[in-house]
Amino acid sequence: MNVDYTLLAAQVRAFAESEPNWLPLLANTSALLYEVLPDLNWAGFYLNDRKNPQELILGPFQGKTACIRIAYGKGVCGTAAQSDTLQLVPNVHEFPGHIACDSASNSEIVIPLHAEGKVIGVLDIDSPLLERFDGRDAAGLLLVANALEETGDFKERI
Repeated sequence: MNVDYTLLAAQVRAFAESEPNWLPLLANTSALLYEVLPDLNWAGFYLNDRKNPQELILGPFQGKTACIRIAYGKGVCGTAAQSDTLQLVPNVHEFPGHIACDSASNSEIVIPLHAEGKVIGVLDIDSPLLERFDGRDAAGLLLVANALEETGDFKERI
């Protein structure tokens, strides 16, 4: 299936124009991604915990129940947050320190989110398929993340 990531980013901007508050924006974005992207079992966000800035806490998502807290540097999400780099993992079972929140997940992509130049959380997407995500997905989901960063009221999250 060919996903139009430019259109997805435009839809995220439209969500933000009608309501810039970060919570409903992330909730609608996770629902949109879960609905539009094929072969997913989880799409959502982990955000920096204000009380412990070296820990991510579960944010809005679609899918099965998930891990509630992830330390910076742990698992795919914590690695993305700590290193401030996109993580594209074809097989999560080969990722050192992978945290199996859902045993059905086999591949994952995680994109750091920023406000005022600081990582404030991550967009996390999982699939039950091995090698589900590729460079096109990475570039497209970066567009979505950039749309969130440009339009969302994330300063509250710092």
